[in-house]
Amino acid sequence: MKRRAGIPVVLSLFLLAILPGRAQRRHDPLTQLEINQLRDAMVEPDQRLKLYVTFTRDRMTKLEQMRSDPKTTDRARQTHDMLADFLAVYDELNDNVEMYVGRKDDIRKPLKLIIEADTEFQSKLRALKDSANTDAAESKQYEFLLSNAIETVDASADDHRGTVAEVQEYVKHKKKINRETK
Repeated sequence: MKRRAGIPVVLSLFLLAILPGRAQRRHDPLTQLEINQLRDAMVEPDQRLKLYVTFTRDRMTKLEQMRSDPKTTDRARQTHDMLADFLAVYDELNDNVEMYVGRKDDIRKPLKLIIEADTEFQSKLRALKDSANTDAAESKQYEFLLSNAIETVDASADDHRGTVAEVQEYVKHKKKINRETK
C-alpha cells in the first residue's frame, strides 16, 4: 500500500515558509542608529547609560506628543505600543545598570542622571494614568501596560537610589586598595 505525504508534509512546509517571516517581524524599540550608538559605547558605562536615558526619554516625549495631537487616530493602540517601547528601553537601561554594577564600574555620574529621569518618568506616567481627557474604553486597552510601567519605574527608582550607596562603597574600597598597593 502506498503512503501519501499528505497533511503532515504540507503543514511542515507551510510552517517552514511562514516562521522565518514571523521572526523577522519582531519589533525592536530601538532604531538602527540608536543600536549603533549603543554598540559604540559598549565599553563606556557613562556614555552608554546616558544614551539609554536619552532613548527612554525620547519614547516618553513621543508618547506625550502623540497623545496631545488632536489628529491622532487609534490613540489607545498607539499609547499601548509606545508604552511597550518605553518599557522595553527602560528595561534595557536597568539591565545595563545591573551589568555595570556587577562589573564594579564607577557609574555614580550616570546614576544621578538616571535617578532624575526616574522622577520625571514617574510623574509623566502618573499624569497619563490620571489624564482627564481619556475615556474608560480607551484606557482599558493600555491600562495593564501602564500599571506595569508605573510599578517598574517605581521599583527601579528605589533600586537606583540603593545602587548609589553600593557603587560609592565599592569605589571607595577600590581606591583604598589602589592606595595600599602604591
